[in-house]
Amino acid sequence: MATTITLTGAGGQIGYALLFRIAAGDLLGPDEKVRLRLLEIPQGLKSAEGAALELQDGAFDLLEDVEVTDDAAVGFDGCNLALLVGARPRGPGMERAELLAANAGIFGPQGRAIAENAADDVRVTVVGNPANTNALIAATSAEGVPAERFTALTRLDENRARAQLALALDAPVSSIRFVPIWGNHSATQFPDVSRATVDGRPVVEALSERVGDVRTWLEDAFIPRVAKRGAEIIDIRGSSSVASAANATIEHVRDWVHGTQECTSAGVVSRGEYGVPEGLVCSFPVDFIDGNWRIVEGLEIDAWSRARIDASVAELVEERDAVRALGML
Repeated sequence: MATTITLTGAGGQIGYALLFRIAAGDLLGPDEKVRLRLLEIPQGLKSAEGAALELQDGAFDLLEDVEVTDDAAVGFDGCNLALLVGARPRGPGMERAELLAANAGIFGPQGRAIAENAADDVRVTVVGNPANTNALIAATSAEGVPAERFTALTRLDENRARAQLALALDAPVSSIRFVPIWGNHSATQFPDVSRATVDGRPVVEALSERVGDVRTWLEDAFIPRVAKRGAEIIDIRGSSSVASAANATIEHVRDWVHGTQECTSAGVVSRGEYGVPEGLVCSFPVDFIDGNWRIVEGLEIDAWSRARIDASVAELVEERDAVRALGML
C-alpha cells in the first residue's frame, strides 16, 4: 500500500527540491510506493502543476499518483506524512507580531484540515519558519491529533553545526557525532558540543589543539556562524537555503519513520523536560524508535549551556504568548 505524502508550498523552491527525491525513494526507501499531494495557494498552483508534469516525465517507479490542489481538505485527505513547507516569510519592516499572525492564519487552518482529513497515523513535520511556533499553532489547532505527531525541523541547524566542526577540525563530517540543537530555530538556538565526538574523541579536546580557548571560539565564531548561516547564504546566493533544507527534511522524516540509533535534533512538544515549559515546541536531543520520537533525558547541563538554552526557550515563550494574545492559540 502506498504512503500518502502531502507537501505544502509545493510550488516553491524547497518543495521542488524535495519532490524528486521523495519520488526516487530517498525519503522512505527503494521499496515504498508513494502518492504525492501538492498543496498550494492559488498563486502557486501553476508552479506546482509544472512540477507535477516533471514528476510524470521522471517516470519514477515508486510514484503511484500526483495531485495538485489549493483545497486543504483534498490535500490532506488520507495523508500519512505531512511536510508543511509553505509559510509567510518576514517582509521588510514587518514586526514579529505581524509575522506570527500571518503564519497563524496559515498553520491554524492546516492543523484543522489535518485533524479532519488525514489518516489516523499522520505525522507532521513543519519546515516553514518560524517553524517551532508554527508547529505549536498547527498542533493546537489539530483537535484529536496527539501533539507528539507534530515536529519542527531543526536538523538543518544540526547539519550546519556538524559541518562547521568538521571544517575546524579538518575531519570528515561523518566522523562528527552528537551535536544536538536546543531551543528555537532562530538566532538564539544553542548548538551543543559538550558531548560531541570526532572519531570517538571528545570534540572539545580536539578543538583545544586547534583554536586555543574553546569557549571563546564557540561564543565568537561557532555559535554565531551556525545561527546566522541562513542569512549568510541569502547574502551570498541571493536567496535562502533550498537544497540543504530539503536534505535535512528528508533526513528528519526518514529517521522518524525508520528509526535511528543515534541522537539527533528535532523540535518536539515539551512535557517539562529540562525545565522547558510544558507544551512548547522546542528543539531537544532526540532519538526515533518504532515510529515515535523520544527526548534523550538525564544529560547534565552546565551553567553556561543552561543560560543559552534558557534564552532560546524564553524566545519561544514570547512567541507563544504573542500568538495567544492574538487569540490564535
